[in-house]
Amino acid sequence: MTSVTVETASRSAATALSPEEIRRYGRHLTLPEVGMEGQERLKAARVLLVGAGGLGSPAALYLAAAGVGTLGLVEFDRVDESNLQRQILYGQPDVGRPKIEAAAERLAGINPHVRLEPHAVRLDASNAIELVSAYDVVVDGTDNFPTRYLVNDACVLAGKPYVYGSIFRFEGQVSVFWAASGPCYRCLFPEPPPAGLVPSCAEAGVLGVLPGVIGSLQANETLKLLLGAGKSLLGRLLIFDALRLTFRELSLAKSANCPICGETPTITGLVDYAATCEVEEAEASMDEIPRQLGPGEVKEQLDSGDGWVLLDVRTARETAICALEGALHIPLQELSERIGELDPESTIVAYCHTGVRSARAQGFLRDHGFPRVINLRGGIEAWSLEVDPSVPRY
Repeated sequence: MTSVTVETASRSAATALSPEEIRRYGRHLTLPEVGMEGQERLKAARVLLVGAGGLGSPAALYLAAAGVGTLGLVEFDRVDESNLQRQILYGQPDVGRPKIEAAAERLAGINPHVRLEPHAVRLDASNAIELVSAYDVVVDGTDNFPTRYLVNDACVLAGKPYVYGSIFRFEGQVSVFWAASGPCYRCLFPEPPPAGLVPSCAEAGVLGVLPGVIGSLQANETLKLLLGAGKSLLGRLLIFDALRLTFRELSLAKSANCPICGETPTITGLVDYAATCEVEEAEASMDEIPRQLGPGEVKEQLDSGDGWVLLDVRTARETAICALEGALHIPLQELSERIGELDPESTIVAYCHTGVRSARAQGFLRDHGFPRVINLRGGIEAWSLEVDPSVPRY
């Protein structure tokens, strides 16, 4: 079993269990794989959770309850009501609060013996190495590819194990990546996918219980690494299907051609990738009209009676939840077949949930003779927040 080196001997006074801790961890202490020595290893350990959302919530709760001595939390977002369907660290009274604040409060209530180190920052190339280097294990609770690749690269360069988890609709994945002893994430996926190719959970949806399953498995793998117990998922990818309730396992091997941990690495430092959920105006030149407009600007033009056309490229399930009055509905996947329903001379404002799919629709239409297509920045989500709060958010 590959394990993380946690030097308890040099911290023996600090890691000795108090009578209160012995009572708390009694069910651990009777396990041969844990015992007093193992529990003291957990108390001496330092674990960094990147993201305190769907995956980070169960992982943080179980790691705190298990007695991991120091938990670092990297989180800069605030609690939104849409989080409560799956992010079990938070409750209704936390809506609007910084997640880092609400999470620290909840975890302290779970286990007052755990030291919490909040990092209310966005992880980027300027701080990732410093943050990762200060911990024994890094747990990935992110929900986007740019941060996931950044976490992997920082862990490779700092020599730290990376406990990976991801979720999408009804499927989840878990693995352990550790370049010093096996493959890293780039051995499996060398480069991030193009922006907008893979829909986010906000667009595709996710079963609320799924991150609970995957985050708990991440906590399990973290504890095994710290204890040196059992067989970790290093070199294995576990795939969970919640609808069929099945687990599949794929064997992973270290790639000699990996761009960061292979025989001739081409990546020797950290790179900030543009977030896949953002649409960068710099990617394309300005044509006859702006490529993007905010909800307020679009509302002004619609109210002026200039004849702008709203184009909703979301799915039928989403339009059943909410839609903008007067919008023409053509799902993105049907756009090529139904392009004849649109007038190339019209000014068209495409929108989706958050602005990603509508940007793809805009690019497709502009490439096919529709020069006056605008993307509604932030999608119907931003419209609800900035223009009309009666439009339901989801």
